[in-house]
Amino acid sequence: MRKHFWLNFFLICVGIVIGSMVADLTAGVSGLSWLSYGLDFGLTSPFVLDMSVFHLTLGISVKITISSVIFVAISLVLGRLIVKK
Repeated sequence: MRKHFWLNFFLICVGIVIGSMVADLTAGVSGLSWLSYGLDFGLTSPFVLDMSVFHLTLGISVKITISSVIFVAISLVLGRLIVKK
């Protein structure tokens, strides 16, 4: 399990990036706009800690679209096929 951790992590990141690009590109296309449907969740206003000497701002926002889920699944399946060879 440990030896394929970084490969799986890389494939998940690639799937998220490609899925996000596809979601942005298909948002205006009438037949493919369903690929850009998704949910946004996270902190809308970041947490700010002001200590006068330094300022710490923490926030996170995640957008999950249908195409990113599809491309993560595709990249993981392709990764398993590559590892088996």
